Amino acid sequence: MAQMKYLIEVEKGKEARDGRPSVGPVYRSAFARDGFPPPVPGLESCWDVFRMTVEKYPNNHMLGRREIVRGKAGEYVWQTYKEVHDIVIRVGNAIRSCGVEPREKCGIYGANCPEWIMSMEACNAHGLYCVPLYDTLGAGAVEFIICHAEVSIAFIEEKKIAEVLKTFPRTTEFLKTLVSFGKVTPEQREEVEKFGLAIYAWDDFLKLGDNQQFELPAKEKTDICTIMYTSGTTGDPKGVMISNESIVTLIAGVKRLLESVNEKLHHKDVYMSYLPLAHIFDRVIEECFIHHGASIGFWRGDVKLLIEDIGELKPTIFCAVPRVLDRVYSGLTQKISAGGFLRHKLFDFAYSYKLYNLKRGNKYEEAAPLFDKFVFSKVKQGLGGNVRLILSGAAPLSNHVEAFLRVVTCAHVLQGYGLTETCAGTFVSLPNEHSMLGTVGPPVPNVDVCLESVPEMGYDALSSTPRGEVLVKGKTLFSGYYKREDLIREVMVDGWFHTGDVGEWQPDGSLKIIDRKKNIFKLSQGEYVAVENLENIYGLVSAIDSIWIYGNSFESFLVAVVNPNKEALEKWARENGVSGDFNSLCENPRAKEFIIGELSKTGKEKKLKGFEFIKAVHLDPVPFDMDRDLLTPTYKKKRPQLQKYYQGVIDNMYKSVNKPSA
Repeated sequence: MAQMKYLIEVEKGKEARDGRPSVGPVYRSAFARDGFPPPVPGLESCWDVFRMTVEKYPNNHMLGRREIVRGKAGEYVWQTYKEVHDIVIRVGNAIRSCGVEPREKCGIYGANCPEWIMSMEACNAHGLYCVPLYDTLGAGAVEFIICHAEVSIAFIEEKKIAEVLKTFPRTTEFLKTLVSFGKVTPEQREEVEKFGLAIYAWDDFLKLGDNQQFELPAKEKTDICTIMYTSGTTGDPKGVMISNESIVTLIAGVKRLLESVNEKLHHKDVYMSYLPLAHIFDRVIEECFIHHGASIGFWRGDVKLLIEDIGELKPTIFCAVPRVLDRVYSGLTQKISAGGFLRHKLFDFAYSYKLYNLKRGNKYEEAAPLFDKFVFSKVKQGLGGNVRLILSGAAPLSNHVEAFLRVVTCAHVLQGYGLTETCAGTFVSLPNEHSMLGTVGPPVPNVDVCLESVPEMGYDALSSTPRGEVLVKGKTLFSGYYKREDLIREVMVDGWFHTGDVGEWQPDGSLKIIDRKKNIFKLSQGEYVAVENLENIYGLVSAIDSIWIYGNSFESFLVAVVNPNKEALEKWARENGVSGDFNSLCENPRAKEFIIGELSKTGKEKKLKGFEFIKAVHLDPVPFDMDRDLLTPTYKKKRPQLQKYYQGVIDNMYKSVNKPSA
């Protein structure tokens, strides 16, 4: 493949040999032409990230939350970097006064809030391993993580204390101290003390360290700062060990990248903290903001109130997962549809005009300045009025949503890719590069990347359109799985981390994620089906919100469970004289035929093979969710659980297609 604009080749590709598949060339970001950017001198640990900013910007706003006055949310009330630092020192002294030593494990459980960050920074200060307890995985996973990581002290959101108490007595072998982010009820205290543990309200805990002074231990780059348990689509959660070096290397790479495209972070930036700090995506983003002395405002913990919180905070950078951006998209398209014929027509014209100019290569602020001012400014105000960058991560963002948001938000919409094991940011698309729509962009300038062929799926890393499993190498990589050496050998070979995701290089040097290596099965006629790739293709159908495709080696065709788009299905019903509410439409055979027809149309357009077409669908009005254990917290499908949950439905679909015609 010709030299790509945003990549430089550092090593030639290799043909297959000794039973190992062929490997494409090794690339790195063109922004690292003269080597990877080093961290700022003296920046060796996550504690240094915070400490150095406190010295540089002591009076900058750091953490803010909305004041609740007579039951109503008011303005954001802020604590400065210096004020937060003073509390963090007290928290650290209190932790140590409970007998907790460096390298012990400290759990944090709850929605994002200032106390979450303060507890995390106290861990950073005293060299404790910060172990987030997943807010979305239920008591089973919380119990597993506390026992597996041997957590001895845990900071807990007030309303999550009951969840932790459900893990008793199993976890009391390890837990010794519980600290509430707020208050503690007498009943909770009694229950905890019955097991010989101590529990403190936040303010009482701070007082424990007031007359004590503990030396901060020396910290090494290679020290572990956090063990993040990834939910995984199968089996128990895995504890991914992230070192100080991973995070400070990532910060340096992101800094170089943003400076290279004239979008550098600065101390006046404002960030809305709502994506879980228990995930690496938000953790490293917030570390980047802290490094620059920027301000972090917290949401109230209710997704229905998020837009209102954004309006009050007026963030400059907005990070999201596709689920959130899908909601923004649906809300905006509904408002536009309800706006009357003329306004609708004006919007359509402005949208087409700006999209056309973006496609021609115009910079986003020059594509349609008049329409930005008079048509799209309301959308911008809806996100507070100051957003300049929207970053999507954790799962693929659909093309139509990304394109729509690029036009109407008057902000750069970038899509990133990374895993907990790669410390999140490994690839990110670039501003003003419309050709990168639907891709995750080129690599961040702190890693080397290459593609490895997957012959059994027909992916060749040395072909003219290079495709293969994405491999990553660099200092941002994790230090191993806690207590699971056996799992590391499966994913680390010669210093290269095997992501399990299949990518395709684009001519400009950006990467498109097209498949998942393990999601492959064989049909009865011996044909292999790469199911993730098919779901991405069928996901383009506007009449559906989500699709899970199933097949097995005893059947010759595929079936699917679909979450139809409510507006689209109801519109079809009106136009075709079909009555009934959304739930009953989902059971209507004609509605199923309509959805199969829409899927087939897309299948033909994309030139799918005959066996890749869907022959039967079940329409579920309830979206796949975590409550039924069908999705991970990052909205990836749990395929074994989906199969178990829908087994009866699957059997019926195969019976209905296979039954002999009369």
